Amino acid sequence: MNDTYVSPLADTATVLDRLSEDWDALTPEAQKAARYVLENPQDVGVSTVREIAQAANVKPNTFVRMARQVGFDGYDDFREPFREAIRRGQVSFPDRARWLQSIRKSGELGGLYAEMVGAAIRNIEDTFAGLDPQRLQQAAEAIWSARRVYVLGVGVNNSNARNFTYLASTGMSDFHAIPRPGSTAIDDLAWANDRDVLIAMTCHPYRTEVIEAATLARQQGLTVVGLSDSPASPLILSADHGFVVAADTPQFFPSSVSTIALLETLLSFVIAVASDEIVERVETFHKRRHDLGIYLEDKA
Repeated sequence: MNDTYVSPLADTATVLDRLSEDWDALTPEAQKAARYVLENPQDVGVSTVREIAQAANVKPNTFVRMARQVGFDGYDDFREPFREAIRRGQVSFPDRARWLQSIRKSGELGGLYAEMVGAAIRNIEDTFAGLDPQRLQQAAEAIWSARRVYVLGVGVNNSNARNFTYLASTGMSDFHAIPRPGSTAIDDLAWANDRDVLIAMTCHPYRTEVIEAATLARQQGLTVVGLSDSPASPLILSADHGFVVAADTPQFFPSSVSTIALLETLLSFVIAVASDEIVERVETFHKRRHDLGIYLEDKA
């Protein structure tokens, strides 16, 4: 263990770094305390040692020992940098980075877990950082005013398209996931026209049938909403409303995390711009399910 004394005047980053650096030298109980601090640094400056110990599910003395093990005279000295940060209005801590550092040390698969979690978080952040809420609203208004909405996804995106269609269908009719079993997307769009909307999604390597269906849809006058992983994607370039999703992953399969999050957000925008009847439809849909015994009712 690093037994170098740490000044109570140190900043919060130094304290968190010290916890990460000395992790392996901490006892298992002290690691539980340290993990709580790494994941919830905002609690340290506002909690008593008893309160934070209860939250971490350890004894108060564990936090005292942990503080001494990483170079402080006691818990009060350990807590002081966090209290000073609050006094100065510095209440933003790198929770995520510290947490990921700690789980990398949690076992043989800790590194993989941290990489997957980090990629998922980055994909969400990158996707929503690049979105324009006004463009989402425009797409939502087109969807709500459409006669029919076709949702196209193949491969991994087939389940994403069907999930979106299922959720939308709890309050709206004429949502269709394509391609239907035994059909092709092009055939499913045979009678679609300018009163309809196609929501299509594909990421690199781009699926030919999705690009062809989107091109055909534009030719038939449909409004096309495209989700893909690059502004240069042929789907985005041909869409009326194009949205870029981040799909990076350390594994061989593409990530669907941001695609699902974007679809859920788009659906929430559709509900927001819809008429009041959609709320009644959703309530009726779920009441019917309860009446038919689909849900296990709580008898307590």
